[in-house]
Amino acid sequence: MAENRYDAIVVGARCAGSPTAMLLARKGYKVLLVDRSTFPSDTLSTHVLHPPGAAALKRWGLLDQLAATGCPPIDTYSFDFGFFTLTGAPGTEDDPLAYCPRRTVLDKLLVDAAAAAGVEVREGFTIDELVVDDGRVTGVRGHSERGQTVTEHATVVIGADGRFSTVAQAVRAEQYNEKPQLLCGYYTYWSSLPSESVEIYVREERGWLAAPTHDDLTLVVGGWPFAEFDANKSDVEGNYMKMFEQAPEFAERIGNAKREARFAGTAVPNYFRKPYGPGYALVGDAGYNKDFITAQGIMDAFRDAELCADALGQSLTGSRDFDDAMGEYQSTRDAHVMPMFEFTAMLATLEPPPPEMQQLFAAMVGNQEAMDGFMRVNAGVTSPAEFFTEENIGRIFAAAG
Repeated sequence: MAENRYDAIVVGARCAGSPTAMLLARKGYKVLLVDRSTFPSDTLSTHVLHPPGAAALKRWGLLDQLAATGCPPIDTYSFDFGFFTLTGAPGTEDDPLAYCPRRTVLDKLLVDAAAAAGVEVREGFTIDELVVDDGRVTGVRGHSERGQTVTEHATVVIGADGRFSTVAQAVRAEQYNEKPQLLCGYYTYWSSLPSESVEIYVREERGWLAAPTHDDLTLVVGGWPFAEFDANKSDVEGNYMKMFEQAPEFAERIGNAKREARFAGTAVPNYFRKPYGPGYALVGDAGYNKDFITAQGIMDAFRDAELCADALGQSLTGSRDFDDAMGEYQSTRDAHVMPMFEFTAMLATLEPPPPEMQQLFAAMVGNQEAMDGFMRVNAGVTSPAEFFTEENIGRIFAAAG
C-alpha cells in the first residue's frame, strides 16, 4: 500500500475519534481514521448521552439519525436517596432530551458520519508505534488484520484511543490532578424492566443507575467502593443483585425482569493528561478521565472533539501557532471540567453526603426549580461551581421555609 500524507491521523474511532476526524474533514482537511476494532462493535460504557451531548449531535446534523434508531428520548432524571427522591428535567428548553444509546449503534453512526465527511476510515487496523523524527511525531506504523505493515505520515497524530492510549503512552504524556480508583461498577441489560427516565439510587456504599436503551431493554449499572473489588469479584452477580435489597420497590421490579446479557464492568483512575505536544494531540479518555458515576464520558468526548478540531484547524491554516492554539484547548478543557471532576470524585466515594449537603437535598424536595437545577448539574448543563454557590443555596433554603 502506497504511503500517503495526511493533515491528521486519528487513532481510535469511537466517541472522541470519529467526531474529531469528521469535524476536521468538514473543514477541508485530509484525515485518516484508524481503529483496531470493526464496526458495529461494543465497548465498555455508561451509555448516557446527557442533553449537551445530544446538542452536539444536533449541531453536527446527526441527532435525527440517532433518534431514528429507536433510542428512547429521556426528559427526566431522578435521585432516590431512600428517605426522599428528587426528580427533575436535565435539559434546557432548546435541548431538553437525553439518550442512552447502545455503543454498537452510536459508534457505528459516528464512524459512518466521519466517512460521509470524506475521512478515510480503516477498521481492523492496529497501531504498533508512532513515527518520530527529531522529537516530533510525524506518523504511525501499524498493521491490518491480515498482518500487512503500513506506515503513514501526517502533520498531526491524534490519540483518541481511550485511557490506555497507545499515543499517550508513546509520547509519555504528562499526567496531573490524579486520583486513585474510587468505584468499581458492573452493568448488564434487562427486558421487562420498563423505565422512561434516568433513575439513580444512592445508598450506603452502593449506587446504581437504570435507563432505557435500544430494543426495549433497560441498562442497569451498579457499583461499590473499589476497596471491595477483590472481595466481590468472585460473585459479581450475587453482589450486584444484593445491593438492590436497599430499595425494595426496585428490587421487586428487577426481580420480575430478565437479564439479557453477561455482566461488563471496570474501575477507572481519575486523571488529566497534557493533551498535546510536538506533532500530536489527545482527545477524550486519552487526555482526561474521571469516574463513571456521573456518566460524563460521551459528552466529554464530544466536547473535546469540537475544541481540539477548532484548535487544530487554526494551527493547520497557519493562523495560530500550534502550541498557542493547543494550549488554549487544554486550558479551556481543564477550566470547564474541573468542578465536575471534583464533584464526581466526591460522589464516587459512595460515602454519605456531609450533613449540610443532606440538609440541602432535603430542602430541594418539592422545589421544582431547585430539583431541575440539580439534575442539570448531574447532566453537565450547569457547573457544580455555579449551582453550589452560597447565593443559590440560600435561595433554596429560603424557599423551603
